[in-house]
Amino acid sequence: MNTKTAHQILFYIAHGVFILIMTCSFILFPLTMNATVKNTHHDFSNWGEEELCKACHTPHHANTTVSQSPLWNHQVTTSAYTLYNSPTMQSTPTQPTSISRLCLSCHDGTIAVDAFGANAGTYYMRSQTSHGVPIAIGTKLNSHHPVSIQYDSTLAAQDSQLYNPDTTPSGLGGTISHDMLNGGVLECSSCHDVHVARGTGNCMDCHSDFTFPNYYLNTKSLVKSNEGSALCFTCHKK
Repeated sequence: MNTKTAHQILFYIAHGVFILIMTCSFILFPLTMNATVKNTHHDFSNWGEEELCKACHTPHHANTTVSQSPLWNHQVTTSAYTLYNSPTMQSTPTQPTSISRLCLSCHDGTIAVDAFGANAGTYYMRSQTSHGVPIAIGTKLNSHHPVSIQYDSTLAAQDSQLYNPDTTPSGLGGTISHDMLNGGVLECSSCHDVHVARGTGNCMDCHSDFTFPNYYLNTKSLVKSNEGSALCFTCHKK
């Protein structure tokens, strides 16, 4: 066997091993390559539904009155909320609208999580707790970060503790306005991504450490890590 032939054999062996490794990687770790709604907190396929998106979206008979999200399929809350207020705020909170109201349609606990399509629903977040803490946010938002507030360059000019969202990088590839706001409005989706993969479905997939403060820092539903308050400091100057 000459040197050229030996090199060719080694090349084909190495090439075959590479393909085998990549194939195994896609089989064993598909979510690391392309995270989608599958295996996330909002994957409802394990609720006896073949369509994992069905709790929120449907291709047929959608709620056409909802324009904030395509082909909406879940009941929408009509709750009125107690809003956050502070003398240091330069912006006036309003009743949750747009995407935030859709989020609250499960998370305020007034509508069943499985109230979608023709289902009346029986599973309410208000009756569920985690480590003794209610899962549902409830209708009193006065102790939560305000949502559905206008956040633009005008507000940033009025409040010296805020970055200009039109020019400040979000850390996600673009500006705060482009990556985190919905038409210039701060919503639940500014900080949370409903399509983040959770892995195998146990508690540690969402919270890698239950010790304080890591329980709050490592929640994977955030659009970016909040370690060192990094998510907070994206918008706030401190």
